[in-house]
Amino acid sequence: MSGFAFAIPGDIDLATGGYGYDRRVIAECGRAGCTVTHLALPDTFPFPSPEDLARSEERLKALPAGQPLLIDGLAMGALPASLLRGLDRPIAALVHHPLALETGLDNGQQARLMTSERAALSIASVVIVTSPATARLLERDLGIGRDRIVVAVPGNDPCPRARGTGAPMRLLSVGAVIPRKAHGILVDALARLAALDWSCRIVGSTDRDADEVHALRRRIETHGLEGRITLTGAVSEGALALEFDAADLFVSASLFEGYGMSLTEALARGLPIVATRTGAIPETVPPEASLLAPPNDAAGLAEGIRLLHDPDRRHAMAEAAWRRAETLPRWPRTATTIMATMQEIAR
Repeated sequence: MSGFAFAIPGDIDLATGGYGYDRRVIAECGRAGCTVTHLALPDTFPFPSPEDLARSEERLKALPAGQPLLIDGLAMGALPASLLRGLDRPIAALVHHPLALETGLDNGQQARLMTSERAALSIASVVIVTSPATARLLERDLGIGRDRIVVAVPGNDPCPRARGTGAPMRLLSVGAVIPRKAHGILVDALARLAALDWSCRIVGSTDRDADEVHALRRRIETHGLEGRITLTGAVSEGALALEFDAADLFVSASLFEGYGMSLTEALARGLPIVATRTGAIPETVPPEASLLAPPNDAAGLAEGIRLLHDPDRRHAMAEAAWRRAETLPRWPRTATTIMATMQEIAR
């Protein structure tokens, strides 16, 4: 096919899993000879102002007639169905996870997002999701027929094995400081392990939710862990690679993941994982390389970390993670799935 347009709200260079997926899809499609036109939409989604909706409609209608269009779910689920119908072109949606499942929304916001996303996705010819777990959610909660869903799991690059730090055991958690990532629960878990020898690096943006960042810093101070837990903020890809290399154990207290790209990056580095049993995580990480606790369970998370403080057990699970790294999907396959899908709806 000659190509398609990919509408994405906000700054595509932000260091998040969703934007990382979008960037890589565009790059891999280009390498395969398929031109993807990146169409930037306003950064206020999923709660756009009337002015931003009008601006989005103008940009979308300015695309070449008939050009297939892929819309990132952060915008797709908040675009009015009437606007989408008026575009008069083949449309696909890319859903990383349902908008209403973002932590921190009130009941009214959740209800409005569920309604708008259901209506918007009903317009799409096909809905691309990043995991089988998300596919099941869309079927169950949004009424999307399985025959309209395509799964395109994130890819991975071959990586050198993490060398670790050893003593103290270095923990790494990757994710923006927002309510859904529940870094505060991780801090509570680590407070239960203050007698053990460890340090923890939380790598991710600290400029998306000022209240959450303030609360997290206060929690760290309350537990007296300022010298052991570091918030790095967003870092470059090179700096993130160094963080993975120095880690001995990957941890995540996330309340929900539509896939969990940082988890597979940990596997690609041969890191054992302590995480939460929620969303797609149980399918993303293998049991032989991970210990999972219920979400919002600081005691369960602490127990997993305590068990892997033992070097022998940690080494055995690291070996399992390294073996799994050989079987992880690659990005060209992800892009091929999306290109084939866009070609199909263009017919």
